[in-house]
Amino acid sequence: MMIALRPWDKVISCGVRRVPNMAESFLLRDLPPELQEWIGAGASERRESRQEFVRAALYEARANRMTTPPLPFEGEDSATVVTKRFATKGLPFSFIDLFAGIGGFRIGLENVGGRCLFTSEWDRWSQKTYRAWFGDVPHGDIMAIPPDQIPDHDVLAAGFPCQPFSIAGVSKKRSLGRPDGFQCEKQGNLFFRIAEIVEAKRPPVLFLENVKNLQSHDQGRTWRVIKDTLEGLDYVVFKDVIDAKHWVPQHRERIYLVCFDRRTFGSEIPFEFPKPPNEQAPKLTDILEGRPDPRYTLTDHLWSYLQEYAKRHQAKGNGFGFGMPDLDGVSRTLSARYFKDGSEILIRQKNKNPRRLSPLECARLMGFGDRTIVVSDTQAYRQFGNAVVPGVISAIGNQINAVLAWHLAKRNGDCLVRERRPGYTAAEGKGAGRGTGNDIKSGRARRSGSNPIRKRPTQVHLG
Repeated sequence: MMIALRPWDKVISCGVRRVPNMAESFLLRDLPPELQEWIGAGASERRESRQEFVRAALYEARANRMTTPPLPFEGEDSATVVTKRFATKGLPFSFIDLFAGIGGFRIGLENVGGRCLFTSEWDRWSQKTYRAWFGDVPHGDIMAIPPDQIPDHDVLAAGFPCQPFSIAGVSKKRSLGRPDGFQCEKQGNLFFRIAEIVEAKRPPVLFLENVKNLQSHDQGRTWRVIKDTLEGLDYVVFKDVIDAKHWVPQHRERIYLVCFDRRTFGSEIPFEFPKPPNEQAPKLTDILEGRPDPRYTLTDHLWSYLQEYAKRHQAKGNGFGFGMPDLDGVSRTLSARYFKDGSEILIRQKNKNPRRLSPLECARLMGFGDRTIVVSDTQAYRQFGNAVVPGVISAIGNQINAVLAWHLAKRNGDCLVRERRPGYTAAEGKGAGRGTGNDIKSGRARRSGSNPIRKRPTQVHLG
């Protein structure tokens, strides 16, 4: 069996970088039968050519090398695993990633100790990016997945579809005579699917994200339904609107909901949303490419149209028009429609028309760094415009982590883990002020006199 790999012509042409000296083909010769069988079966299952399957497998292998290995680490006991993870990233916890998009929630939560157990995303192009970055193929439509098939987890993370509630989305739907908000049959009712999953699985923490307009949509009725639903499920709801400009050079306000199960944490929960980081805010110039591709420069026709469009609306007293931000400041919000003309964020150029951001610059603008882009420019713009900023997710995740630690300490007598060392005696403990009922040991073990050292769990389960 021999497979000719020519990934660069397709992958690079639909990405944002041109890699020199990579035009040659790669031949895989003399593959053993078991690998041939694996490639054939995998290609058939994914409905791809063998070449496409092997190319995707290489991307997945690369992504797996770049990410933190899952718990537990191979060859290490659970106590060592937890010690390492807690020391570097905080208290370990599990989460599921619903309406995952390209994984902004996953990146942000994995950076603070989270481990993803389940992902759902129905868009096939987002699935392609997700697979390339994380090595996982997300499950499809969440409406088709029974809640009892979703694994138990500590945190349910979801950026449920925002178009039915966003200002731009509502305006578009109403102009076309289509229902918006909860009346949008395709997307608006997906929040209630989250509620069904919550009722079935009762995760200790919910972490939700949506557009700022969620609070004011339908004269506040939409928000009241969401809040009443979550509180009716016996969760304590915290909400805040956070501007991502403190983490990335972009004005991007989103509402974040963090909800704690009252049955687990009680009603008095010391949660606070994060304050902006102390370091200097990033600038737009920090994310720009040194030598952007000329194809992102606007044509004379498009540039003339955008200028005339802006003049007409300015004459009417409207604020509509293109945006050309100060490169030492922040940009407007990157939207999923950026692929159409790029008008909301244009970059000045000397002696020529302005240009739109490249997909790589959009990745940086959203806080994804220089990750490989495996879809077309159009799909990349849509994906980044719909994404969450991982840095904001991490900042909120740290605050959630603090509550998890507080809860464990409160439950275990002001210690996260309290153990007895080998040879410990009750008399010694009494003299040292220990040996109380706050030990994390069963009553049976204490009564029998056995003192096994309790190994720390690989995962924090708070239910």
